[in-house]
Amino acid sequence: MDKRMGILFVLSGPAGVGKGTVRKRLFETDGVNLKYSVSATTRQMRPGEKEGVDYFYKTKEQFEQMIERGELLEYAKYVDNYYGTPKQYVLDQLAQGNDVFLEIEVQGAMQVKRNFPDGVFIFLTPPSLTELKNRIVNRGTETNDVIRERLNEARKEIEMMREYDYVVVNDDVDEAVKKVKSIIISEHCRRERFEKEYKMLLEDDFDA
Repeated sequence: MDKRMGILFVLSGPAGVGKGTVRKRLFETDGVNLKYSVSATTRQMRPGEKEGVDYFYKTKEQFEQMIERGELLEYAKYVDNYYGTPKQYVLDQLAQGNDVFLEIEVQGAMQVKRNFPDGVFIFLTPPSLTELKNRIVNRGTETNDVIRERLNEARKEIEMMREYDYVVVNDDVDEAVKKVKSIIISEHCRRERFEKEYKMLLEDDFDA
């Protein structure tokens, strides 16, 4: 029997909603068998980060060569730095039957959807824009102008929710993780994913 293809799960949502926190907590829980697709970026490595673990760190020239060669599943530019998902790793893991998990921005998720419509797209949303603002402010890393810009962008991104398969409200990280895990389990039980297998089952000769 042919090995069943893995499933591509894409977690996305506005900046500051807690995508990274939910993804890290998800991978720390028991019973999660996912391959995390590490993104490439041109931004500088931060203290504590590691090459190939947090990101693949590229120069601008290297990244633009990857774009030209079609080596990225998606990419975007934020604050003068490129971010993108190397394509080959994702395709190889899916072909081996492994589920792959992406944690990316909304712009990138829409690119993935165009290139890989069979993926499962999960939108992580804040309980409110006020709460989102509080989370961004509490980071202490952005100016008031940048915060205002991020909130305006978040409004536009929340309108993109209709493009996703599932919506998870991140009002409590542990609850959000439980919901994401439930989505992963339910997707593995979808009838469409068993099409080939149950057709082969019906073709079995059970006559004595």
